Amino acid sequence: MKVIVQRVTNASCTVNNKLISEIKDGYLLLVGLTHTDTLKEVEYLAKKIANLRIFEDEDGKLNRSILDENYEILSISQFTLYGDTKKGNRPSFTNALAPDEALVLYHELTKILKNIYNINTLEGEFGAMMDINLTNSGPVTILLESK
Repeated sequence: MKVIVQRVTNASCTVNNKLISEIKDGYLLLVGLTHTDTLKEVEYLAKKIANLRIFEDEDGKLNRSILDENYEILSISQFTLYGDTKKGNRPSFTNALAPDEALVLYHELTKILKNIYNINTLEGEFGAMMDINLTNSGPVTILLESK
């Protein structure tokens, strides 16, 4: 499992010119799942996301988490994180988890962030062609991997 965490001052998801979800300060997550991922990987990365300290404290140090700030998350399913270009220039997505299985784990990540960590977490539209707008704050972008 791979999650790109971007610290944002705003982020939104639009599908067919219709606003699906929008947040102000917080994280935009790009979530990729692969064949070996289980609930264990989802739980591990949910904990990492919730406790990741990439917000500045009063001294300007990255010492505060999204929990400390009471910010929001916009989570976007991103199978292209498992695109492989080792054998040419056209990405192969065979390492990405099948959509029906990925959907279950993707929703589990949202449920854990909402219900266990009490973070307001919104989603894009799984499987749709989405337009994602964001203002990356910092910029701060962190890649988290379960393995």
